[in-house]
This record gives sequence, C-alpha cells and structure tokens, in this order.
Amino acid sequence: MLSWTEFLAARGSSILSATGEHLLLSLGAVLLGTLIAVPLGILLARHERVASVVLGISGTIQTIPSLAFFGFVLPFLGIGVVPAMTVLFLYSILPILRNTYTGIREVSPAYLEAGVGMGMNRRQLLTWIQFPLAFPVIMSGIRVSTVYIISWATLSALIGAGGLGDPILAGIHTYDAKLIIAGALPAAMLAILASWSLGLVERAVTPRGLRQR
Repeated sequence: MLSWTEFLAARGSSILSATGEHLLLSLGAVLLGTLIAVPLGILLARHERVASVVLGISGTIQTIPSLAFFGFVLPFLGIGVVPAMTVLFLYSILPILRNTYTGIREVSPAYLEAGVGMGMNRRQLLTWIQFPLAFPVIMSGIRVSTVYIISWATLSALIGAGGLGDPILAGIHTYDAKLIIAGALPAAMLAILASWSLGLVERAVTPRGLRQR
C-alpha cells in the first residue's frame, strides 16, 4: 500500500485539478444563482402575493433529493458540466432569493419615509436605502448557498461533471480510503474556507451598530 507521500506524488496533480474543477463548478452555480435571485428577490419584495408562490416553488425545488434531481435531468441534458451546473444553480437560488426578499422587506419604514422626505424616488430609495441596508442579509444568503453548493457539487461526479466527487467515487469502487479522503477533505476545506471568507465580507458590510458581538 502506498504511503501518503507516495500517494500525493502520484495523485497530487489530479487532486489539484479536481479541486479546481470543483471550485469553478460551485462558484459558477452560485454566481448564476446570485445574478438571478437578487434582482428577483428585490422584485418580489414589491409583490407579496407573487412572492409566496415563487418562494414556494423555490422551496419545493430545494426539497428534491439531490441524487434524484441529478437523475431527473439526465434524459434532457445528458451528462457532463451542463446538467450539473443546472441542478446546482437551481439549488443555489432559495437561500439568496429568500434573504434578498426578507432583507428588502425588513427595512424600517422610518428610513423610507426619511428618504421620501428628502425627495427620493422609488429607484433612489432602493439604491441608497433599501439595498445597502439589506446587503448584509443578502450576503448571509450567498454564504449559506455557497457552502451548500460546494457540498452538493461532489455528487456531480455521478453524471460526469468532474470535481472532487471523482476521487471519492474512485475510492469507493476500489476500496481505497486514501482516495476517498483526498476528495472529501479538500471539499470540506473549501466549504469551511468559503463560509469563513464570506462571513468576513458579511461582517464588513454590516453596520457596526447592527453587528452581534
């Protein structure tokens, strides 16, 4: 059996490549989710009846077991990066959408009244008051979504999308614990690093008086 030194010498480059694939797949899905969910959440904050329907649909998608979801898209999108990105993108939406909607809705009416008193129109209220005050809540949703997606992206190897799921699956098939650890440990570290770094951003954009000590 190979020692860890020999294993890393033989497999290090492939593990590093799988880590890069995993990161690109995860961040691509979260970026797409953010680009869709944030504007949609802002729009839904003005239409409460529609919001309940859209949030309900998004919540239903979130409850679909990931293995079943990956299997469902195969007949339509085939195998590879595209179906994996599609599933991860759909999974990424709910935390960001819900937090954007909540953050905009929970801005104190007193701030809005002050803005109106200063002559601001609807767009200016959103740009200068609502969005800045809601941004820490939105960042929290992005952080949660990112951690989820990095974890779920390991399953994308089942449909040929690569990433850190590849060594995990190979290790399971060959009863090689080192391969399993070589896939699982970097995935866990990526999730922890993403949560920590986005947590720093979330804290930095939160007004000092609103920070929890």
